[in-house]
Amino acid sequence: MRKRRLVTRAVLAAVTAAVLGASGCDAVGGTSPAPTGTGGRGARPSPKPAPVWDRAPASVAAVGDSITTGFDACAVLSDCPEVSWATGTRAAVDSLAVRLLGRAKATEHSWNLAVTGARIGDVPGQMARVVTHRPQLVAVMAGANDACRRSVDAMTPVAEFRESFEEALRTLRRSLPKSQVYVASVPNLMRLWEQGRLNPTARQVWDLGICPSMLGDAESLTAAANQRRATVQGRVEAYNKVLKDVCAKDRRCRFDGGAVYGYQFSQAQLSQWDFFHPSVDGQARLAEIAYRTVTN
Repeated sequence: MRKRRLVTRAVLAAVTAAVLGASGCDAVGGTSPAPTGTGGRGARPSPKPAPVWDRAPASVAAVGDSITTGFDACAVLSDCPEVSWATGTRAAVDSLAVRLLGRAKATEHSWNLAVTGARIGDVPGQMARVVTHRPQLVAVMAGANDACRRSVDAMTPVAEFRESFEEALRTLRRSLPKSQVYVASVPNLMRLWEQGRLNPTARQVWDLGICPSMLGDAESLTAAANQRRATVQGRVEAYNKVLKDVCAKDRRCRFDGGAVYGYQFSQAQLSQWDFFHPSVDGQARLAEIAYRTVTN
């Protein structure tokens, strides 16, 4: 009897081993075959996809208007690109390019294609010149000149503003689909009027023709003057909505969220010659906003 029981146990053990081997029961579970060799030590994790937005681009180009050329920041009626918020090399500004690349590399790997007096309709042409440099980041600031016209009727229509900005991005994307774009909001022109309207020197300069749609007849508080300024301000806000909406459709574009528009420039941060363009200190503030937007 004892011998029979031993034989029975041996048969059951053999059958059990055969069943377990056939079913492949293991740490993986289910009916999957047991891993062998190095695969048995655990599957390798999939590599993380590269982020769409690179916080450390290796080259920078800038397009836009007189704010980006540093106009009236160093001398009257003169561009001063060395203090540009986007690509300037002067230490007092610590431009976006310098912050991202370092001063030595910024000299070789940044380009300023902005033109004093440019409006949004000029930006597609500037973009066409940008692509020859193949920058990894393009900084855009345009729109103030579209609102600063001889009259409210002469301001760029919102639909036309949108069309031009979309064309600028298409121009870039046709050649550089992976370049990133930083878009600054249009500054608050009403705030500039509020800062300088009680300054006799500022009013005299403005009367020479600086942003007449907003700054002309700066002392007047009549209903008509107030309505004129409100109309300009509304157009600036509409431009900023366009910049935000169009940029949001491009996964490699970042709008500043209205940071430039919301920044309250002091008189010390405005040009001592025209009380409109940023001074060197004002340019530095724009650089801070841009760097924060690009790197966050």
